[in-house]
Amino acid sequence: MRTEDLLAAIATGLWRWDNASSRVTLDAEAGPLLGLPAEPVELSEAAVRSRFHPVDFAEINGVVQLAVSEGTLAEARLRIVDERGRVLRIVRTRSRPRLVDGDFELVGTLQEVPRPQPGTSAAHTPITGDWRRSREAFLLDAGRALAEARSTAEVLRVAAGLSMPGFMPDGLAVFGIDGDRLSVIGHHGHRPGDERPFSDMTLETDYPAAEVIRTGRAIYLPTPQEYRRRYPSTWPLAARFQRTSWAFLPLVNAGRTIGAWMAGFAQPVAFTPDERSVLTTIARMLAQALARAGVQESQHELAVGLQRSMMPTVQPDIPGMTVAARYVPTGGGLEVGGDWYDMIPLPSGRIALVIGDVQGHDVRAAGLMGQLRIALRAYASEGHHPDAVLSRASRFLAGINETEFRGHGEDQRFATCLYVEVDPATGLLDIARAGHPDPAIRMADGTMLVRPTAGGLPLGIDPDTDYPTTRLVLEPGETMLVCTDGLIETGGHDLETGWARLRDIVEGHAPGADETGGEGLERLADTLVQAVHGPSSHHTTGPLVDRREDDIAVLLLSRDGGSCGVGTGERPAQQPVRRTVFSVAQAEPERIAEARRQIRAVLHDWADPDQVDSAVLMVSEVVTNVLMHTDGDALLVAEISGEWGRRRIRVDVSDGSDELPHRRRPGELASSGRGLVLMELLAGAWGVDPRGDGKSTWFELYEDAGLVVEPSGPVSPGPEEPAPESAA
Repeated sequence: MRTEDLLAAIATGLWRWDNASSRVTLDAEAGPLLGLPAEPVELSEAAVRSRFHPVDFAEINGVVQLAVSEGTLAEARLRIVDERGRVLRIVRTRSRPRLVDGDFELVGTLQEVPRPQPGTSAAHTPITGDWRRSREAFLLDAGRALAEARSTAEVLRVAAGLSMPGFMPDGLAVFGIDGDRLSVIGHHGHRPGDERPFSDMTLETDYPAAEVIRTGRAIYLPTPQEYRRRYPSTWPLAARFQRTSWAFLPLVNAGRTIGAWMAGFAQPVAFTPDERSVLTTIARMLAQALARAGVQESQHELAVGLQRSMMPTVQPDIPGMTVAARYVPTGGGLEVGGDWYDMIPLPSGRIALVIGDVQGHDVRAAGLMGQLRIALRAYASEGHHPDAVLSRASRFLAGINETEFRGHGEDQRFATCLYVEVDPATGLLDIARAGHPDPAIRMADGTMLVRPTAGGLPLGIDPDTDYPTTRLVLEPGETMLVCTDGLIETGGHDLETGWARLRDIVEGHAPGADETGGEGLERLADTLVQAVHGPSSHHTTGPLVDRREDDIAVLLLSRDGGSCGVGTGERPAQQPVRRTVFSVAQAEPERIAEARRQIRAVLHDWADPDQVDSAVLMVSEVVTNVLMHTDGDALLVAEISGEWGRRRIRVDVSDGSDELPHRRRPGELASSGRGLVLMELLAGAWGVDPRGDGKSTWFELYEDAGLVVEPSGPVSPGPEEPAPESAA
């Protein structure tokens, strides 16, 4: 019997579709299946397309690509429609695709699809628009879920929870490659330990997953008989799971097979082209998600190791002091950056605390940070003063910029830095600053003040920059906070509003009743970090809930003694003495504005806002007088003492001149000489005290103005003695 007669007896037609020439040839049996006369015919691709449902015709390219990748026949079901779009019948096509210069040629058969037989997956998954829409929705949802998975465990959980349309595996396994052996990355639907026999297989084992990895082609086993026939040696391992169908698909990423995915089914699955298409699409997405998760996990492990190797461990045993530190990398990239802190023992017996930020959030920034940290440690260990340490570090970084970055066409990098030399015995702090945020001091009563310090340009910009030193004293019970701008300027804050946010956190921090000083400082460090990126553990190098926009480095230094019981929500009747010291040099008149801000910050909780304005005005007057009428610097000391609601502030401004100010009577148009008038009107008490090396001009204000019985006026040296002269 001829082939044509045999095909006619089973109502099967032949067709040839040449995509390159856009021509389709049908034999006499194929024509009627498409609603054409029973005779051979050659049509254009457009004419044939009009006979197929548009959705089905659009899927043929995907079917062809799938068949080519698997080396199998291209199988598809196509709905034949009339001129009005009504479905006349469904035909199945089986053909062998051949790719030529990107175009394909199909030669195969067309046969009308009978009613599906009960008991097979095909009976429950007819090729209808609803099924296709549900499949497309499933693939979109699966793709989104896999794209959002950030770890291998998360990817496996997503894969186990996928509900495939019309057929659902009850067992999954993901195999990887470990040298020349299989490894089980994860599984679902099995008991713990079930994976052990499969983890010890070589890639040459007669097992479907091993063959898939060797060949890169999928294997479908619709029945147990098929499995037993093709893989008799490993069939006993699979038989105990009592499944009826299996699909093993390669996991391919960037053209390389990285593993295999097994889906086992308790119900029979025919693995129709549509079902294979769904499984293949899931395997591709799964491979990409696993590869991406593996890279992220490797990067995180590398970043944690790199950052830990660069970050020192602070010494908890400084006599009379406690230190706490935190470093949190930014949420993006390799999670390494240029922020760092350090703690350096000095030859003098003092301790140096260093915090800095190299420009950038990449590996190069981290590398520069490591070099700069080593250089700073070396210069400090040689015994140089803070200004000399920063000057040498700036020249060091400028040299790196000159030799490395310009030679490779890279932009130059700079770094900000704050260097603090600490005398544990006296609490003396010598501070040099290179473009970095100022330190803040939490006083014994819980008030936080940002302490302005002199500074120079960031390191690496100008190798000849000078870095003046500012001297502060950390009193017993006080805590110094130094940090990088990632803690201050996160969440849309600028420097001013960021410090205000941190002030609320620091002043609201209440040490627990059972906490020691060190435990309270550690909890404060955690509280500051959590305010930026949410809850974390004591160790801040692991995955966290991110609200970070920049790296964060924080150092806290607390001097033992004094009262730290703040933030309890109740004001104690007797407040600890609140004291701040501030100097204004002759060459820095711009620091008068900082002096005004310091006084306003010290009086932030003063009951009478008018008295706060008065204090700020008088400080400005007295400090300006020193700069205008003497040759020395002004030293301002402000102290608040007494019971809440009845407190007193005393402000002393000292200078090195022994010439006492003279009373003046300014005319109506005079631009100066009104300081005495202001002092008499605004101060609760004021005066000038001669000292052996100069004088001190002082004033006092009382929170409860009713406590002042005597009329306002000078207390010393007396009403007829020279009084402070105003420069305003």
